[in-house]
Amino acid sequence: MDDSAVIEGWRADLFGPAPVRTVEGDDRLAADAALRLVAEGAGIVWRGDWHNARHLVDALGRRIEAREKRNAARADPALPAAFHRWRLAEARRARQLGAVLVPVEPGWVVPLRRAPHLREACEQAFGALDAPCLAPVRALVGAVGAFEWRRRGIELPVLGPNDDGTMARIHPHYGVFAPVRHEYLDLLAAAPLPAAGSRAPTFDIGTGTGVIAALLARRGIGPIVATDDSPRALACAADNLARLGVADRVELVAADGYPPGRAGLAVCNPPWLPGKAATLLEQGVYDPGSRMLSAFLDGLADHLEPGGEGWLVMSDLAERLGLRAEGELAGRIAAAGLEVLGRDQTRPRHRRSRDPDDPLAFARRAEIVSLWRLAPAGR
Repeated sequence: MDDSAVIEGWRADLFGPAPVRTVEGDDRLAADAALRLVAEGAGIVWRGDWHNARHLVDALGRRIEAREKRNAARADPALPAAFHRWRLAEARRARQLGAVLVPVEPGWVVPLRRAPHLREACEQAFGALDAPCLAPVRALVGAVGAFEWRRRGIELPVLGPNDDGTMARIHPHYGVFAPVRHEYLDLLAAAPLPAAGSRAPTFDIGTGTGVIAALLARRGIGPIVATDDSPRALACAADNLARLGVADRVELVAADGYPPGRAGLAVCNPPWLPGKAATLLEQGVYDPGSRMLSAFLDGLADHLEPGGEGWLVMSDLAERLGLRAEGELAGRIAAAGLEVLGRDQTRPRHRRSRDPDDPLAFARRAEIVSLWRLAPAGR
C-alpha cells in the first residue's frame, strides 16, 4: 500500500472533509486491517473489484457496530450525555464507513471491475461530473438507493387515491427529508379547519417534499403558499405536487420562513430535535438552537388573519432525551403571545419505535407526536 500526502480530486462540496491521508487497497485487504486504517483517519483508495469494496464497507459496519455496543455497555446511561455520546458515535461511524473510496471519471464512471452504471443516480444526487474525483463507496451506493426510492415513491394512504385509482405516493429527492414517519399526517388530515382558512391563503412553512401542502390541497384547501429555502426541496415539492395533480393550488416560494401577507391557516413541521445537522438529511431532524421553531412561533400572530390558526407539528422526543426542558415548548408558545386551542396526539408507528436494539428505544417507545393548534392570545 502506498501512502499519499495529497488527496487529489477530493470534492468537499459533495462529500465533506477529506481524510487526513490516503492509502491504496485492493481485494487482498482484510477488514480488520481496514478498520485500523479508517480509525486512524486514513482513506482507502480502492483498486480492486467494486463488489468487494461494497463487501468491505459492510464488514466494517459490522465491526464498528460491535465496537460501539461494547462502548455503550460501559458508558453512563444518564441523559442527555448518553444522547450526545450516541451522536458522536454515529458521526464517527459515518466518517469511517465513508473512508472506502473509489476513483470516479467524468460522467460518474467508476473504472473498477463489475462497477455498475451510476451516471443517472449520481447526477440526480450530486449533479454532473466533468473532472475526475475520489468518491466514498457509501455515498455512491446511497445515491443509487435514493434514485430507486425516488422512482418508486412512498405510498401514503392518508393522501387518498389518485384519479386512476392508484394509491398516492410521495417521491423524495436526494437530500430532502422523506415522510417515512407519517403518523403526523393523520393528525393534519383530521384536524378541524379554521373558518378563516376558507377566506385567506394557507401557508406551509418549510414544505420539504411538499407532502403537507399536498394533503391540505386534497382536503380542499386553497390557495396554498409553500415555502422552503432549499432549492432541492422546492424542486422535490414541485415534482410531487405535479404528480398528485394539485400543483395549480400551491404556489412554491423560496423563503426562509413566512412569505409576505397573512394566512387563515399556517402549518409548520419543524425539525423535532434541537442540535446541529451534520448532513443534508439531518437538516430534517435537527433544528440548531430551535431557530425554525422560534421563528414560526414568534412570527405567527403577525401572519394570521383574524380567526386564523397556526398548526405546529412536534414530537416530545427532545424532552425525553433531555434536550429540551419539560414545559419549555408551552412556555415558548405563551411567550410568543399565543394560546393553545387544542392539542391532538398520536403515537409513532415507525419500525425504530419497536426496535429493541435501537440505542434510543427507551425514548422512542414513549414518544408522543402532537399537533398544536394555536391562535393569538385573547383573539
